[in-house]
Amino acid sequence: MKLNYPCLALCLVLGTLPLFGAQKKGAPSREADKDCAWTKMTDEKLGLDAWVEKCDYGFRKIDFTVVGSSLAIRYSDGGGQPDPLVDVLPLEGDETPEAGIKRVFAAKTDKAVAARCELRPFKGEPKAPLGVKRYSFVPDKKYQAELDKTSSPDEVGDPPCGDLGDAPDGIQYFEAQPDSGARKVLFVRVGQDVPLFDEQTLKLLPPKT
Repeated sequence: MKLNYPCLALCLVLGTLPLFGAQKKGAPSREADKDCAWTKMTDEKLGLDAWVEKCDYGFRKIDFTVVGSSLAIRYSDGGGQPDPLVDVLPLEGDETPEAGIKRVFAAKTDKAVAARCELRPFKGEPKAPLGVKRYSFVPDKKYQAELDKTSSPDEVGDPPCGDLGDAPDGIQYFEAQPDSGARKVLFVRVGQDVPLFDEQTLKLLPPKT
């Protein structure tokens, strides 16, 4: 397996995003792209509040929709199904967010791979806002040493910890919002470029009383 972890440019892409001079409370964390406009999308059933961009490029329109338990991006000229970008994952019983994240990862990852990967705080960009915790699955020390022996800076390999682990060619992570009161966590796929949803202001909705 050949690996090349995200280069410096990729790691910095979201750390250098153009921000509003002073972010207004309840507003997106950055300006909209050209030909796009921010719109607030709230789905009570999904339990998520998100700022998303609707774009009109003439030949292509882009918006967001809910598919199952995910916030998904939709292209007018895509010809396929919307692509899930933010999964909303329920916790079970009284498990902690960390325990729930480990359960989801183990259920959706090859057992041999999952056994060699560890849950760690997400260290890359973007930095988590106040009250938000981000996590990623990375190779354990022995596994990483094996990967280092076969990796090449000229090649991008498969994710060493599977589809829900740290990605060598993009940014993705699990997110917990302990203060929200929601018994849910998120899996967020930011990707390689600045996303058309605002990853810095995703909000899990508290349960209705």
